[in-house]
Amino acid sequence: MNVPETIKNCFAPRAAESHKGTYGTLLSVCGSYGMAGAAILAARAASRCGTGLVIAALPASIYPIAAVALPEVVFSPLEDGSCTDHIKKLSSHLQKSTALLIGCGLGNTLSSAQLTEALFHTATCPIVLDADGINVAARHISILETAHPPLILTPHPKELARLLHTTVDQIGADRQTAAKAAASRFDAVVVLKGHHTVIAAPNGTVSVNQTGNPGMAVAGSGDVLAGMIAGLLAQGLSPFDAARCGVYLHGAAGDLAAARLSQHAMLPTDILDELGTLFLQLES
Repeated sequence: MNVPETIKNCFAPRAAESHKGTYGTLLSVCGSYGMAGAAILAARAASRCGTGLVIAALPASIYPIAAVALPEVVFSPLEDGSCTDHIKKLSSHLQKSTALLIGCGLGNTLSSAQLTEALFHTATCPIVLDADGINVAARHISILETAHPPLILTPHPKELARLLHTTVDQIGADRQTAAKAAASRFDAVVVLKGHHTVIAAPNGTVSVNQTGNPGMAVAGSGDVLAGMIAGLLAQGLSPFDAARCGVYLHGAAGDLAAARLSQHAMLPTDILDELGTLFLQLES
């Protein structure tokens, strides 16, 4: 599989004189009790894409599980407490982060809504909003309609239908138009996931991805994609380039995994295992 030049051109060679700060800091606010895997997959994906430092803020209840799975990651365990307590603890991380990921396995609760809104009001770095972060925003739409830093939304059709107060059938009838409408309304890059994922920018630019296969339609695949996009964003790619490159590489890695293991047997972790093959091409 040959990576196209339009993707290669987004990646510069790494400088000999560089350090982890050169390649960005991602703060990942993901996970909840029972959903440790989502936080783990997202953080691992960001690390695998070359992010200099990944900081995972997650409930203290799942910290022991995540800490064993992610030796590369710095953790900020969140004890039971108020949203104000959590923001106070995360403030120093927010100040140094170059991107923020919210939502993978976060839970669609009042506390997650309060935390998401507070993060939007506090963060100055670009934000990727995924999964439960989108579901929270759909119930509290003012989160998206007020001023915010550069934003990437990564909905599947049902999540986008909630955001636009429409139906999945209407989204499916014209996916590009739906993605463009959401991008314009929320002043965000929108990644409408599915067969031939659509990436739409607020200025009307649209890219339709051609990689990927049905074997990727399993729980955890979206967490990997969100982590990849957020990691590329943290490293300095523009929101649109981070989205289209993340989607392409995610699908291409899924195609390699399917060729090796079959569409039935592949797992989201297999997508991560194939990324090295693609990055070798980017570095050649």
